[in-house]
Amino acid sequence: YGSGINAEVRGVTSYSENIGAIGLTKVGSRRVIGCSAVLMLIIGLIGKVGVFFASMPVPIIGGMYLVMFGVIAAVGIANLQCVDLKSSRNIFILGVSLYIGLVVPIWSENPANADSMRTSSPEFDQLSVVILKSGMIIGGVIACFLDNTIPGTDKERGIASYKIATGPSSNKKLEDMVYREPLFEKLANRFPLLRKLPFVAPDKAE
Repeated sequence: YGSGINAEVRGVTSYSENIGAIGLTKVGSRRVIGCSAVLMLIIGLIGKVGVFFASMPVPIIGGMYLVMFGVIAAVGIANLQCVDLKSSRNIFILGVSLYIGLVVPIWSENPANADSMRTSSPEFDQLSVVILKSGMIIGGVIACFLDNTIPGTDKERGIASYKIATGPSSNKKLEDMVYREPLFEKLANRFPLLRKLPFVAPDKAE
């Protein structure tokens, strides 16, 4: 909530549902995020609102989840738009990471397989179960490992296109509106020492 109230857009938190909400509504305004944070704080103090959401039928919630997580999956695939998907290297990495990310959580839910991985440390066992049941962690780690170990050109890996897309903007006014938070910008102008914080934009003169 604090990030929303302060209009913080530097990615200090990560929540996959927000990706689906932005992709579905096409709304990424900082003012909307700030108003939503305040609204959620107020609604959280009203018990009747919580009762209303708790009384929603399961099929309706399932339908919302179906759309939301479907959009999240589509946004994840869209992140590969800069990658050369005609390359056998990238097809191998994508296929192996997706398959392992889907299969390992199912394999780890089998009691026999879970017993075979037990050690003398209950804490380590609990940690390994959490990791192995998360397809995103497994698939992401495998994809990151393979992408950084299998040789490939910058164009093949999408790095060249990414550098162009993330380069400095020629529209400085738009860049200031996106990357300079209203609250912290006013405080930083008054107290320059705050510019040393990692989530506060540097001075324009620097």
